[in-house]
Amino acid sequence: MQVTCAALLPDGLTMTAPSRFPFSPYIFACLLGLFALCGFWYGLGKPVILPDAASATHKLQCASYTPFDKDQSPFDVPFNLRPERMDADLALLAKSFQCIRTYSMTGLDALPDLARKHGLKLMIGAWVNSNPVDTEKEVDLLIASANANPDVVSAVIVGNETLLRKEVTGAQLARLINKVKSQVKQPVTYADVWEFWLKHPEIAPAVDFLTIHLLPYWEDDPSNIDAALQHVAEVRQVFGNKFAPKDVMIGETGWPSEGRQRETALPSRVNEAKFIRGFVAMAEEQGWHYNLIEAFDQPWKRASEGAVGGYWGLFDADRQDKGVLAGPVTNVPYWSQWLVVGGLIFLGTLILGGRVRSTRAALVLPLLGALAACSIGAWGDLARVTTRFASEWLWAALVTALNLLVLTHAALTLSARTGWRGRMFNALESQAGWLVAVAGFAAAVSMLELVFDPRYRSFPSVAFIVPALVYLCRPVSVPRREIALLTFIIGAGIAPQLFREGLQNQQAWGWALVSVLMVVALWRCLRMSKGQVGAN
Repeated sequence: MQVTCAALLPDGLTMTAPSRFPFSPYIFACLLGLFALCGFWYGLGKPVILPDAASATHKLQCASYTPFDKDQSPFDVPFNLRPERMDADLALLAKSFQCIRTYSMTGLDALPDLARKHGLKLMIGAWVNSNPVDTEKEVDLLIASANANPDVVSAVIVGNETLLRKEVTGAQLARLINKVKSQVKQPVTYADVWEFWLKHPEIAPAVDFLTIHLLPYWEDDPSNIDAALQHVAEVRQVFGNKFAPKDVMIGETGWPSEGRQRETALPSRVNEAKFIRGFVAMAEEQGWHYNLIEAFDQPWKRASEGAVGGYWGLFDADRQDKGVLAGPVTNVPYWSQWLVVGGLIFLGTLILGGRVRSTRAALVLPLLGALAACSIGAWGDLARVTTRFASEWLWAALVTALNLLVLTHAALTLSARTGWRGRMFNALESQAGWLVAVAGFAAAVSMLELVFDPRYRSFPSVAFIVPALVYLCRPVSVPRREIALLTFIIGAGIAPQLFREGLQNQQAWGWALVSVLMVVALWRCLRMSKGQVGAN
């Protein structure tokens, strides 16, 4: 006995199946697409359980703190730090830390009293730069605060990565340190990346203890998350041996939760939690003094360091717990919201397709919707953390619009093209060559950026999956000369960008794969004659 499955298919598509299995290819494809969509976002957002680093009975040593709101930066004029913000921040940090480290004296007059209120110690720092007037003002404020608050200020730091920035000489810095030492009772130190202590050995005799920065992600040879802690331990041992009997404090260490991969070093919330929790356990077992970078995400740093610069915090810029120190941690905390967005894109694709042209179209349409829902949502999440300026927001919006137009074109191609669907298809089909040109142009621009200026740029692979696959499977007529140039740029950049990033960089390989798909799609479009297009 046979039963009709028309009710289970798009309008106009009918099939027959045994009565025991009233199950159409369309419904199967829909369920498969929904399963893939849900699995994609849940897989990214699935909580991971790790050993806790902090608890109500175990406070950590120190964390870097700058009291900016998420829309503030040190370059704002006028410079306005709110005491109520600092009060709330210190109340939160006091639950997990014994002290905080600061980097400048400007605008922090209220901080010692607030630290005293919340039972926190301070490592206060003077910002030393190439301007002697500004530096003298910072140093004088540092000395005055240390002497006025001996019960709160546990150590003072004269300069942060000043030698790295080449703003003063080693001799000039040593004189500043000695000036401060002669006027305060607290231990005095200087903080810099560990290599610069080795390049400037004249600084070590001037300080009471060394403060070194150890950030495996930013090393010239970046360490992956599994090797990062071992690297930290090895460098700390070298310094402990070389500069004994002086103590060595790890003044900055941490891992970014967002941003582009560098060789094998992959930013993520789970990796940040793995690093921080593993480091704390190792440091406390070894008896090291340490300071974690940093208390809160600092979005303003994205302007100079790319997306990764803004996401080193233990808490986000809204002061919400990222799960770095304790409890479950997830790489994509907003995965359920993106699942809803993806569900709407998936449903919209099915509505656009409506009555499909064939059984094959019934299979392809839901899978296309699921792919688009995943890739466009992933691009949206990437744009959320990477965009810094109005121009970048505009770029992200235009690429999103491109993806939606390509998706619409593809869905209408699979439909029966009657009524308004037919009219919309004809309009898009007549401009399809320009959709390909825009996709190729955007991919070529991205490739040039990743070849010639890649350090702070994220890989936009998810933004081009839909255009690449759609026009790979269904090429259209295109402006030949322009598309030939774009094809060459994208193709020629694949090997150089892989060489620069290293062959172990999975994100670079992902971009290379999408670029290959885009090159083949553009090449197929170039070969397409107008007669062949009309036959599709």
